[in-house]
Amino acid sequence: QAHLVESGGGLVRPGGSLRLSCTGSDVTLDDYGMGWFRQAPGQERELVASISQSGLSLHYANAVKGRFSISKDKSKNMLYLQMNSLKYEDTAMYYCAASSDRFGAITAARLYNYWGQGTQVTVSS
Repeated sequence: QAHLVESGGGLVRPGGSLRLSCTGSDVTLDDYGMGWFRQAPGQERELVASISQSGLSLHYANAVKGRFSISKDKSKNMLYLQMNSLKYEDTAMYYCAASSDRFGAITAARLYNYWGQGTQVTVSS
């Protein structure tokens, strides 16, 4: 059973930056399409960003375009989400996920097979 573990969340002021990391045990992240999702209290889970298995295709939610960047490091078996210019509305639990669908940047949550436990990001002054 694959396990994904996120890290890097925390409390940050508006305009600040954080980098989230995701690693896998018993799973090679480079074999999967990967995504970052978030869920705020009382709201539905939403896709933040995704990257295809090849790394050549990226997708970003409109709310984070130009501020967030998704990437992966094959040598370290890591997935990252660089978050800049953070806003109050970015406050949420952030989850990484892996999809066995290897074509394109996967946007549908139902196509992701493995999920991490989440890391909390709180943007507050």
